[in-house]
Amino acid sequence: MSISIQNVAVDYASRRILNGIDLEINAGEFVSIVGETGCGKSTLLRLILAEERPTEGRVLVQGRQRSRPDQTCGYVPQKYSLFPDKTVLANVIFGLDVTSRGFFRKHGHKEEALRYLRHTGLNEADAKKYPHQLSGGMQQRVAIAQALIMKPPVLLMDEAFSALDPGTRRGMQQLIKDLWRESGTTVVFVTHNTREAVCLGTRVVALAKDCERGSSIVLDLDVPHLDFDTDESHLARLITRVESASAKSPQVIDETVTRIR
Repeated sequence: MSISIQNVAVDYASRRILNGIDLEINAGEFVSIVGETGCGKSTLLRLILAEERPTEGRVLVQGRQRSRPDQTCGYVPQKYSLFPDKTVLANVIFGLDVTSRGFFRKHGHKEEALRYLRHTGLNEADAKKYPHQLSGGMQQRVAIAQALIMKPPVLLMDEAFSALDPGTRRGMQQLIKDLWRESGTTVVFVTHNTREAVCLGTRVVALAKDCERGSSIVLDLDVPHLDFDTDESHLARLITRVESASAKSPQVIDETVTRIR
């Protein structure tokens, strides 16, 4: 088991955001998290990252309860988290530099960073540029290389492609799908786009929003790892199933949501 979320609830002030979240994610799974705006998808991701702590329950990654962010979880946010005053190369190797004793760069950091940049479709000329000289899609590629170079067992992605134009987004979707297949990393991917969730994930988890009781899981569905040009009727059935579940009130769903295979 890679990630274990056990009876978790989250309160902000007097309002419950998440309620009774139980979720087990095996190593190597690609889990897409979907749901309406404000249902707590990003909050759930931050709990795994350990940027937030649950009001009730506990979150474990690789058997250890989460207390602070560490190298166990890589993170790619919606807005590229790049240092504007550093080159692309310096951005990618920043994490390696910081974790090296005395902040000294270990031999091979540069070559490893260039390898990851090439893996994400960039080249050595791009490595010398600064973030403002790159397109949005190129910046997101750098952010992915920045996360993957740390070789995290878990990669968390929060609406990572939502700000990209459709053509660039399609390329990034295929990129992360290929990288996941090659690396075997456990991926938890938050998105508003149901088609994206179904096509990328091996599993789709839907949250339903409840302003009074807090959001909860209303669907946990195993899906085939589809290509984006999969038969439209098959895709449409899966998308409808996911969207119908996430639109329902948690109060009309059984207390225990079993995983549907």
